[in-house]
Amino acid sequence: MKVVIIGGVAGGATAAARIRRLDEQAEIVVFERSGYISYANCGLPYYIGDVIGDPEELTLQTPESFFSRFRVIMKVRHEVTAIHPDERLVSVRNLETGETFKENYDKLILSPGAKPTQPRVAGAELDRVFTLRTVEDTFSIKEYINKHHPKSAVLAGGGFISLELAENLKELGMEVTIVQRPRQLMNPFDPDMAAFIHSEMRRHGVRLLLGHTVEGFEKSNNGVDVLLKEEAPLHADMVVLAIGVTPDTALAKDAGLKLGIKGSIAVNDRMETSVPDIFAVGDAVQVKHYVTGQDAVISLAGPANRQGRIAADNICGKDSRYTGSQGSSIIQVFDMTAAVTGVNETNAKKAGLETDKIILSPMNHAGYYPGGKLMTMKVVFEKKTLRLLGAQIVGYDGVDKRIDVLAAAIHANLKATELKSLDLAYAPPYSSAKDPVNMAGFMINNIEKGILKQWFLEDVNRLPHDGSATLLDARTAGEYSDGHIDGFKNIPVDELRTRLDEIERNKPVYVICQSGLRSYIACRILAGHGYEAYNFAGGFRFYDAVTNDRCLIESASPCGMDR
Repeated sequence: MKVVIIGGVAGGATAAARIRRLDEQAEIVVFERSGYISYANCGLPYYIGDVIGDPEELTLQTPESFFSRFRVIMKVRHEVTAIHPDERLVSVRNLETGETFKENYDKLILSPGAKPTQPRVAGAELDRVFTLRTVEDTFSIKEYINKHHPKSAVLAGGGFISLELAENLKELGMEVTIVQRPRQLMNPFDPDMAAFIHSEMRRHGVRLLLGHTVEGFEKSNNGVDVLLKEEAPLHADMVVLAIGVTPDTALAKDAGLKLGIKGSIAVNDRMETSVPDIFAVGDAVQVKHYVTGQDAVISLAGPANRQGRIAADNICGKDSRYTGSQGSSIIQVFDMTAAVTGVNETNAKKAGLETDKIILSPMNHAGYYPGGKLMTMKVVFEKKTLRLLGAQIVGYDGVDKRIDVLAAAIHANLKATELKSLDLAYAPPYSSAKDPVNMAGFMINNIEKGILKQWFLEDVNRLPHDGSATLLDARTAGEYSDGHIDGFKNIPVDELRTRLDEIERNKPVYVICQSGLRSYIACRILAGHGYEAYNFAGGFRFYDAVTNDRCLIESASPCGMDR
């Protein structure tokens, strides 16, 4: 059996190694048009920022090392220019010599990946306008920085690469501006959770221009002018386009393979395309979202590796199935960590799901143990079934641990209430006896049983200020004086039982505190005395962060806050 693989890196290289482990006799040939068959995509920004000092550290395998261990023929700087399914041939061009030839196959795997999305605007081809996707892109940017010592950079786009690059350019002493059309960074997060990411970026001096449209680029004063719609241009020494990636599927399209959304390659759960004996994996393929069941394109290294393994299994006579992509991902944002899994509230509603949510701010470990830090967690679940849909966490230590537990829970189809029963490791330096994941389960269990009733940030402007309800802030007087929502009366939770005469009966009470814990206790006190009480999800800390972020994005204040 002869297997030809188009593209290396995560999907193609994984498939090649797996096929060899399953079939010692197979002939395996990989064509990779770049000079690198297996490299660390996610490490590229950190090489630019000198966190990774040796460029060889980016290269996980070389053609020589791969052949030595797996007897796989790796042909770098070779571009497949056409696929001929009827003849079981591919046309190939040697990019170094210009030679062209055809290679036969019994099985073919497409792992072409994705290419940086190029805006259709003037000036995108300027020599000071870069993209960052390959090792060659990385070396080009690094060479420019070392030679010209730029003082400023504009990054167009606000996804993973843009944020990681912004941090690394700031560490090199550059002034960095991120500009993009959406009004938030990191679209896998809901806008309210993205507010914490925005705050961390601003705290480290990154300028955010969200909700602005780039219309083109012009050379100017040894730099680049970034032309904005209905705004004055931005000037920078360099620009990096990081507005996303597009499946690189021209070969598949020309060969007549069925395509899916965003021009991706349609595959079944065995990673088989519409043409017999041709498989496809990685960033170029359409998959099912594990939570919604809808078609999706999810460009992440983990899924690409698993898909490569599954394609290899099926080529070698096994029966492996891809169950879908969940979108679990994590990013370092300066001192902060942000992570997500499943589907966020915004996309769950777009998918037609009836959602509910909780927002909590637990410590990463026992409060009495030194060094504890808050994290903000948002867990989204289906109202009627209590099915876990997704989670987002922004914080410091321990974020990675909790997002992985929640990702596993979603994959295992646990109900949101079952989080309370998970037996998780505890020691004071690492967690609390009630782990944040358990706390999420307790809260959702209270919602299911009617013990906890919530109100949310989106309800703030709809709160009754006509006396038909009581608006109660359960924090201390000092906290209240430092900032509160207009119209809220301050009664600290520890004084509530002795001051119930100040709260009218037969009217709902909307309660808030700093994090949501004291206000929950206040709600239980009120419920015990016959009141109908609602707890604010997330607390004033959450309200303050999100509303301040919205003010900064809109350049307007004071946004209803009494300071």
